[in-house]
Amino acid sequence: MAVAPALDPNAVPGPRRRRYALLINPFYRKDPNASFGKHVLTPSLALTATAAATPPSWSLRYWDENLLQGSPPLDPFPEVVGITVHLTFAKRAYELARWYRQWGAKVVLGGLHVLSAPEEAAEHADALAIGEGVQLWPQILADVEAGALQKIYRGDYKRPYRDDPPPRRDLLPRDGFLTTSSVIATRGCHNRCGFCYLSTEGLHMPYRLRDVEQVVAELEADGQPYAVFVDNNLGSRPDYLRALCGGLKRLGIIWSAALTIDVTDDPSLVREMALAGCTGVFIGFESLNAANLDDANKRTPMPEDYARRVKILHDNGIQVNGSFVLGFDADGPEVFARTADWIEAVRLECATFHILTPYPGTPLFRRLEAEGRLLHREWALYDTAHVVFRPRRMTQAQLADGYAWLYRRLFSHASIWRRRPEDWRAVAPYLAMSYLYKRSNRFWHLLIRANLTHAAWRPLVELTRRRHVRFRRRLASRPAAPYGSGTVLAAGV
Repeated sequence: MAVAPALDPNAVPGPRRRRYALLINPFYRKDPNASFGKHVLTPSLALTATAAATPPSWSLRYWDENLLQGSPPLDPFPEVVGITVHLTFAKRAYELARWYRQWGAKVVLGGLHVLSAPEEAAEHADALAIGEGVQLWPQILADVEAGALQKIYRGDYKRPYRDDPPPRRDLLPRDGFLTTSSVIATRGCHNRCGFCYLSTEGLHMPYRLRDVEQVVAELEADGQPYAVFVDNNLGSRPDYLRALCGGLKRLGIIWSAALTIDVTDDPSLVREMALAGCTGVFIGFESLNAANLDDANKRTPMPEDYARRVKILHDNGIQVNGSFVLGFDADGPEVFARTADWIEAVRLECATFHILTPYPGTPLFRRLEAEGRLLHREWALYDTAHVVFRPRRMTQAQLADGYAWLYRRLFSHASIWRRRPEDWRAVAPYLAMSYLYKRSNRFWHLLIRANLTHAAWRPLVELTRRRHVRFRRRLASRPAAPYGSGTVLAAGV
């Protein structure tokens, strides 16, 4: 999980096929402290959404190197290769581009790193897609056919999101992912945190919505029991989220989403989420120190109120995966134990940790660069698992060691047990999820190589879905409970 598949320099490509495009999600190194399972949770929507804009006269193939199925395909040889580029795997993307270009393929690079570093990316591509790929891809292919490929294509995010076609999930190797039902209902976020990629200079992504019926139809067509909303913040518009829950209710599926903790401003909305099948949320708490949140320009309730708000989610059977960023200027060595103690006290089912990382083009990057605190520009290490700047109140070693210590503690047997749900009926599925998801990296490596990810997860997902359908009936049959009662069932995914 740390070494990319080999690119054989002596390989012999098959015959070139006209009007055939290959879309590649490059390999990236996996953090050994975190779960390997999260990397095969869902496929790349950037590529499947772009694929949906492909003209009917073109054939397509999707290839994800992170599924560990060997070197990218050469037979038949593609006329066009589209590669998505993130700064953590930019080097690998450029290696793939060089590999295909040596035999004459036209390589198109897109993605956020291309937006933030176009001059760097241009050296490795025949064309750059800067901005909305769904908008640009048809024109790029038309220009290839006409022999008039341009060096740079620029798109914006102004057209209605509902006009985009649904992603091409039929291209996906379904056995390689926990679920292929990853979906984006809303694009953008009401926050512009200084460390977030959404604050990248030149990225203007207005908040856009898809029609509820479009989203419901996509999920119904894919037929999966579990869906993951990969929106930056599904709850930015509470009225839309409530309407979406109304549409999802009839599907009988379970789902999870990323939201901000202010979704609990309206407990009745949290209840609607549960009744619609929500079993888990990813919450960017970021920090328990209000000074850090102010510095990051994150609009959020006060950290002192986090625990009460987590209780609202728990009381509606919704598990919480809390995300925390370490290394803000107000963080000292005490931040690690304080964060771990709080997570265990409020019984977060899962936690994800990130070392503060200045993505190129963000306000954070510009500030640390101006202060002379950046250590290097080795993009592969800008993965939130390595220290790439000089912290203010601790050493680089303290930040790196504290990050690793937090994962060891929260993934320990003792911590998993301390954070078990209060409802005894939810303990067994919680433990199954915790041990399979968090403590099985060697097992995950084997599952991914053997293409058994979906098979391993499906029984647990289906068991959880059935339990949650029964739970929804109980929840719907009684009035909303006083918050803080801790009486309802926690979900297992």
